[in-house]
Amino acid sequence: MTRDELLRQLEVLHPDCFGWALSCCDGDREEAEDVLHTAYTTILDGRAQFNGRSSSRTWLLGVIRMTARAHRRRRLLRWLRWERPLGTTDSPDPSPDPAAVAEGADEKAQLTGALAKLPGRQRELLHLVFYQELSISEAADLLAISIGTARTHYERGKQRLRELLGAHRP
Repeated sequence: MTRDELLRQLEVLHPDCFGWALSCCDGDREEAEDVLHTAYTTILDGRAQFNGRSSSRTWLLGVIRMTARAHRRRRLLRWLRWERPLGTTDSPDPSPDPAAVAEGADEKAQLTGALAKLPGRQRELLHLVFYQELSISEAADLLAISIGTARTHYERGKQRLRELLGAHRP
């Protein structure tokens, strides 16, 4: 893939890439922007190269996922080494999520809450299939799991969402 083709792909897929980065960063917009910037830089510098074993879209989402993991790992290590005062513990922030309040959509808040209750692998798989419109097979490749495992997580995730969202219905 030439550099011009790569730039066109990045431009076309940017909205999907940002949505995936946001999902990988647990909804933290600033961190998602940093992750996406780092992923794009990694790709354009040639440190991540497309080998043609998957679609360019699947490869790009994989680069973003791995970049988000590296960011999360670095942030945790930095916090453990330098930013956490000795002998202190953090208490959870009791204030509601400002994004959910700003959106004001009860159904969206319920869905977000239900998704957050799913195990990470199920949540990632459902996001890739429903929001990124990947097939279960493509999502399995991206997550480096077998197709059978992906199908199991997909079905269990959908079933659990039905249960969680059914509890909110009148």
